[in-house]
Amino acid sequence: MYYSMTPATFFAEMVSPRFNPAAVLDISQSGKVLVISDLHMGAGYRDDLAHNGTLLLDMLEGYYWQEGWTLVLNGDIEELLRYSLDTIKKQWVRLYQVFDRFQAAGRLYKTLGNHDEGLLFELNYPYPLYNAIRIETGIIPLYVYHGHQSSKVYTCYNNLINAGIRYLLKPIGIRNISSARNPNRRFHVEKHAYRFSLDNHCISIIGHTHRVLFESLGRFEYIKFEIERLCRDYPASRGADRERIASEVWALRFELSKLKRSERRNVPRQSLYGDELPVPCLFNSGSAISRKGVNAIELTNETIALVYWFIEGRGKKFVSRGGYTIEKLKGTAYCRSVLNQDRLDYVQAKIELLGKSVFSGYSSGVLPGREESAESASEILEELEPEDD
Repeated sequence: MYYSMTPATFFAEMVSPRFNPAAVLDISQSGKVLVISDLHMGAGYRDDLAHNGTLLLDMLEGYYWQEGWTLVLNGDIEELLRYSLDTIKKQWVRLYQVFDRFQAAGRLYKTLGNHDEGLLFELNYPYPLYNAIRIETGIIPLYVYHGHQSSKVYTCYNNLINAGIRYLLKPIGIRNISSARNPNRRFHVEKHAYRFSLDNHCISIIGHTHRVLFESLGRFEYIKFEIERLCRDYPASRGADRERIASEVWALRFELSKLKRSERRNVPRQSLYGDELPVPCLFNSGSAISRKGVNAIELTNETIALVYWFIEGRGKKFVSRGGYTIEKLKGTAYCRSVLNQDRLDYVQAKIELLGKSVFSGYSSGVLPGREESAESASEILEELEPEDD
């Protein structure tokens, strides 16, 4: 169950043998898991979920429930900083009925975020609440947690922040402060989650920042890698395939320019990886409150995928331009597209190969093939260091 802790304690507890067994979901033999976060369910004026509420209901009820998926709600589901739980429940009766159905079938898991931590004080709340959920895949362990726990501000002073937002900012019309709107806070959260996953050779699935990540790459970084791949494929392509690659590169370049303008930040300066190769150990399901659709993570015991749900004709342009397969939910105007997908054994192999320093295992500082002296190793390390400008 959920209890408050410092950031250091939180990460230590997740890999402890004492990890709550009730918060372990085993899909190593079979099973399908949907991870979704940041619904920010409200009531009435300025309800963040209003844009996608019907879409969310139909995708959960008409697709994931029908297909036997387990639902993991990864924090900030209810927007308790601005509304009471009673008013939220009245506004979203049908959505709670869907949650009830998953819960009754043993297919609902729920973590807490900084916007719904007040659920701890709600009597008779019907769903178990956790700090984190461990998912056993038989290949690599995954930890699902909201992500705000990496910040002392939220773990130590969240109640004070909540009171300030509800009783000071809300009455005068100022929106709540969010890491999703602050690149520095986003970077801080992602950096700590990335480091935890790297150190423990596991996968983290977070929310909180509202920024989609797949294999530790945000949309900005992914586009650059994808353009590189397409450019390599272009010389050997012919005919329609060549035209398709050219069209995709143009669409990706257009999307990249839009991201540069919207982010208004120096992306390389805030890289998670520094000069290292990115290790695919961090994923973020994004949020359900975008004006153009809902992002989520789909997980089986063999694969992990980033999916995007949207209303036909109103989705993000890069989906239709980029050659993605679009699946329409029968009897509705709602569409599902898989933006990225990989096998877990491939992800695990990359974490194993890239997650270790090239100098690890050599406590003396001597590299393979240069055992003759510690001075030799020092010379090599100096050669690898960048020169001062």
